[in-house]
Formats: sequence, structure tokens, C-alpha cells
Amino acid sequence: MKQIRVAVNGVSGRMGREALSAVCREAGLTPVGGADLSAAAGAVALPDGSGEIPVSGSLEDVIGSADVVVDFTNAEGAMQAIRTASPLGTAVVVGSTGLGESDVGEAADLADRHGVGVFIAPNFALGAAVMVHLAKVAAPFFDYADLTEMHHEAKIDAPSGTALAIARAAADARRGRPFVSNVPEKQTLEGTRGGTHEGISVHSARMPGRMAHHELVFGALGQTLTIRHDSINRESFMPGVVMAIRHVVKGPGLTVGLENILGL
Repeated sequence: MKQIRVAVNGVSGRMGREALSAVCREAGLTPVGGADLSAAAGAVALPDGSGEIPVSGSLEDVIGSADVVVDFTNAEGAMQAIRTASPLGTAVVVGSTGLGESDVGEAADLADRHGVGVFIAPNFALGAAVMVHLAKVAAPFFDYADLTEMHHEAKIDAPSGTALAIARAAADARRGRPFVSNVPEKQTLEGTRGGTHEGISVHSARMPGRMAHHELVFGALGQTLTIRHDSINRESFMPGVVMAIRHVVKGPGLTVGLENILGL
């Protein structure tokens, strides 16, 4: 089996450390380097005790022979990783959220120009990808929708990238028919109904004790339909990360969303 060599950008962060552990224990994947703005040049021991890899504050210093860079930093760090890796022929898997449409467009251009694979997903949990699919299936049959996402207090963006992906999927499935946006005649507290996307009310909650939770409720006369997904720990994202690594080396081009490689 040909080994896929992986460098982790954001290796000192919680998701970066989890990704490095997943690469160590997965057959066919080999960790070859780590980068993080907080890291001094040197080496770090691998979580499974099998050796060590070079680390640096700069991805350029450690990308070396990597086939894939896995990025868990932020939107700015992710785009810098794509700009650095793609000219070198190195594929990129991005789990950072907060990327805008212009970022995705640039990523697609870089992938095509340099003939490499780039994979971007707001959420690598398999259940979250299934939830996006189910939102598409249900949306045409209901006229009201509320979406609530709940995360830990340190999450830097709101709403989450996953919530936006769910809302967009539901809205797109209605083919130009927005949901009914139910705005009360009187709001005694401004913003209580949350933000809106195509009539979907989107609410964000942040506090300790949570990881990642998304709940979409559709409403119609006399009934509701609830679709909910909960990630209890960061391990829940790793099977999807591994799938993306294996997929992104197969050929050039941009893929957005785990659901696109699950056959949904």
C-alpha cells in the first residue's frame, strides 16, 4: 500500500492534535510534519510514540515531501495553506470555517491552475453530512424552518459553517421559494428571532460543556419535523478527515462538503 504523507497545519490546536493522532493510527497514512504559528522550530513526538516529526511556525518549512496538508487553523490560515501547497503539487484538506465565497472561488482556481486536489468541509462528522442531505429532502414540503446551532464558548464564528451549509442546502432545495419568515409584531428583545437566510431563522448559542450541535426544525400546519446532530467529542470528525485525505489525492479540483464523497 502506497503511504499518503500528511502534514498538519495548526498542529498545536485541539483539532490539529486530534488530526495528527488520527493520521498516526490510520493504516496507509504517514505524518511527516506539523506547522503552527505558536510553534518554535524543532520536532514533536508523535502521539502513538512511533517517533517524531519536524514542526515550525511556518508551513513552508515542513511541507517537504507531504502529499496532503490538513488545515485546522482559521480562514486566513487555510487560504495561506492552499496558496502555499498548491503550487508545490500538494493537496489540501481544509477543516477551518469562516471561508467566504471569494475564498472558495480562489481555492477552486488554485486547484485547477496547479492540478491538485483541494477539499473544504465545514464539518467532518458523517452525521452532519447526512443532516445536510436530509435538509434537502425535507425542505420542499415545509414552509417554516428554524435552525439552532450550539458550540463551545471558544468558537470564533457565528453561525457555524455547518449551520450555514444546512441552511443553504434547505433553501436551495426549494428552488426559489423562500421559507416564510415569521417576524413577531412586537419584539421586546431585539434579535430574538435570530438571523435569517431565505426565511430560515438561524440561532447561535455559545457556552462551555458543548462541542457541536445542530438542530433544524421544519414546521407546517399541525406538525413539525426535527433533524438533529450532536458531536460529543473531536474524535467524531476524524473518520471524515481520513476519508477526505484519501479522496483528495485521487485527482485535481475542488470538492466542498463531505456529503459529496458519501454518495448522498
